[in-house]
Amino acid sequence: MEVIRTRALRGPNLWSHHTAIEAIVSCTPEELAVDKLSGFEVRLRARFPRIGQFQPHGHADAVPMAHVLELTALALQAEAGCPVTFSRTTATVEQGIYQSVVEYTEEEVGLRAVELAEQLINAAVADQPFDLTAALTELRDLDEDVRLGPSTGAIVQAAVARRIPYRRMTSGSMVAFGWGSKQRRIQAAEIDATSAIAESIAQDKELTKKLLDAAGVPVPVGRSVTSAEDAWAAALEIGLPVVIKPKDGNQGKGVTVNVTTEEATHAAYHTAREFRDDILVERFLAGHDFRLLVIGSKLVAAARRDPPHVVGDGKHSVRELVDIVNADPRRGSGHATSLTKIRFDDIALARLKMQDLDADSVPAQGQRVILRNNANLSTGGSATDVTDDVHPEVAARAVEAAQMIGLDICGVDVVVDSVLRPIEEQNGGVVEVNAAPGLRMHLSPSYGKGRPIGEAIIGTLFEDGEDGRIPVIAVTGTNGKTTTVRLIAHLVASSGLRVGMTNTDGVYVNGRQIDSGDCSGPKSARNVLQHPDVDAAVFETARGGILREGLAFDRCKVAVVTNIGAGDHLGLNYITTVEDLAVLKRVIVQNVDDNGMAVLNATDPIVAAMAATCRGKVTFFGADRYHPVVATHIAQGRRTVYVDKGDLVAVEGKFMERIALADVPITRGGQIGFQVENAMAAVAAAWGAGIDWAAIRLGLKTFTTDSHNAPGRFNVFDYRGATVIADYGHNPDAMLALVQAVEAMPAKRRSVVISGAGDRRDEDIRQQTEILGKAFDEVVLYQDQCQRGRADGEVIALLREGLRGASRTSQVDEINGEFIAIDTALERLREGDLCLILVDQVEESLAHIAGRIAQG
Repeated sequence: MEVIRTRALRGPNLWSHHTAIEAIVSCTPEELAVDKLSGFEVRLRARFPRIGQFQPHGHADAVPMAHVLELTALALQAEAGCPVTFSRTTATVEQGIYQSVVEYTEEEVGLRAVELAEQLINAAVADQPFDLTAALTELRDLDEDVRLGPSTGAIVQAAVARRIPYRRMTSGSMVAFGWGSKQRRIQAAEIDATSAIAESIAQDKELTKKLLDAAGVPVPVGRSVTSAEDAWAAALEIGLPVVIKPKDGNQGKGVTVNVTTEEATHAAYHTAREFRDDILVERFLAGHDFRLLVIGSKLVAAARRDPPHVVGDGKHSVRELVDIVNADPRRGSGHATSLTKIRFDDIALARLKMQDLDADSVPAQGQRVILRNNANLSTGGSATDVTDDVHPEVAARAVEAAQMIGLDICGVDVVVDSVLRPIEEQNGGVVEVNAAPGLRMHLSPSYGKGRPIGEAIIGTLFEDGEDGRIPVIAVTGTNGKTTTVRLIAHLVASSGLRVGMTNTDGVYVNGRQIDSGDCSGPKSARNVLQHPDVDAAVFETARGGILREGLAFDRCKVAVVTNIGAGDHLGLNYITTVEDLAVLKRVIVQNVDDNGMAVLNATDPIVAAMAATCRGKVTFFGADRYHPVVATHIAQGRRTVYVDKGDLVAVEGKFMERIALADVPITRGGQIGFQVENAMAAVAAAWGAGIDWAAIRLGLKTFTTDSHNAPGRFNVFDYRGATVIADYGHNPDAMLALVQAVEAMPAKRRSVVISGAGDRRDEDIRQQTEILGKAFDEVVLYQDQCQRGRADGEVIALLREGLRGASRTSQVDEINGEFIAIDTALERLREGDLCLILVDQVEESLAHIAGRIAQG
């Protein structure tokens, strides 16, 4: 068995709504039925007992090795703690080649699981050892390294619960929620509205104290010091005991509390200097250390923080007790777990010495042994939830402190005997205000119940009922996609919204092109969704991008399928039939929002059948109002768009809107049939996105398919009294539509310039000229840059074969070079003629044609 290729499907895809790893797997003839491999399953399960049961269904009653790979990769992730459940293996048209798909939650973990699964299977085949423990440890460690930590993860989970889309912007904790102009961003416990000035104030502990004191929030007396001697002088001024700490420290680093002697003061000063140069001495407040979490204008959680400690049992040494505590699976070495392991270092040994203990001392039963002076969780401290005990006055002081500093999310550290009484009554005070506070102690406290911190933060970012989404309209099909996308974007923009658009020509934001080339894949769409100036997005969604990565979004507001017809690009990437193509294209329909709309071509049976897979509603469009699907939809009172008496008509129940095709320039008064279909699809899409009819009418009236607005999409030029049409049509269905369009246009003599893309099937290339040979007097064949793996002259030979027996074509020329072919056809034109040029290099060819026309 060999894994030929793997790729990560990062959005809804051909196989499922889940993110997944797709592996192309090659199996030897002996591996097509693993039950015939003597002893293989026994050896495999001996190495990995938890692998799932083999399922022969879908594999002609035989289980191929590719299916074993799929189950093994899934089980490895599950055993490593990843919440995955979906997997599938499908045979391709090639003997022994399979597509295995395995869900992942973290891409790197999923890819590595497939690699380890292959190694495990090969070990079982060869009866070689495999270290399962090491493999699972590697996957667990990798998962812990790359997944979001518990704090950020809780915020993301709260967003998902409200159906707010999110994406990680970095490998760390920076996350964006929502799309376009409605997006918000966080980094850990900071939000995009957090002021840099407020952060700076919070780091300057002396300035913080001044501001809080001015606001009437009790704080301990203190001042900055410049030396160890100055620190002792300040301690005497303030009154012992004191706290010595860095002026702008965090996470308790360099903080020494309850300092009572000159020697201890000097030592504490030098400890603080290890972290910062500016040192602060302030009165030590007796009592417990409480962290009050303020989000927005509310206190949402409170916890009592206790320093790292162990409790003696009369049997184990302090070192052994620490090891026992650290064995708690909730404790880890960083912030990825809900608790942190206790640090048993020089600071801990020094604290033990103060208690007349050392690492090997055996504390008595119940004896509490403190291992650090401060209660910070990052050093292994514990937290007890006390949210329900907080006195209203204590909560009010915490909110005032956060607002005085200007922090949206704020950790207020208070030292008091109890939060049951006001701070002032206990001679307590606020000792610190923290930007980007740790959330773990409130999400998963050592004792007490966790609090919904993620929900509170998401509630600050998005008001009730908001989901951070902008309207997303996805368009796919065989023909007409780009024109339809451009027209939809124009209609939406006519309503005043700023539109982001992707298509095969580039990426556009609010009318400005920001990228060029074929941008119909998910990468370009994701770029649009993260652009802050986008109020609505319209995406051309090509088959290649869906196969390569899946969709760029989890759900769309509107999905448009223009047509499937005879298909295109068949035979590539295991999409061999029209039915295969339809299953792929309907992915956007399957991922329409529950309150969204699928816009489907009623006259294409394969497209019409996609309605059954849509979770939202369906709008059918078709020119013939008496077509069975159209007529039935109208009768049922559902949204339908059709043509009647020269009008484009949109109906739903008793509602009706009529727009004269004479006011839709791209249809040339309704004469260009495929443009009428594009207009119907675009109107239905804009309607589904909630665009008002005045904007739709305006957009239809002002949209033209000139070479600037819609390059290569039936661009019409006048040249010496002849009509020249440039189009990017490149498959039989496009040829049929173009022939129908040009036959509606008067011409003395018709000519066509055509090449063929080498990645089409032979029959598709031949069929194009078979169609054109019935409608054009002269055909100019050319060979240029679109051979795509074909031998020199092979494509032209196929095109020539298609013209054999042509009923109308009387002259055929073969030319090497697209521009030379264009020039040849243009030179022959006379007044009243018509020439259709099927361009390959769209921008270059249009520029060449425009240049020739300008020369006259």
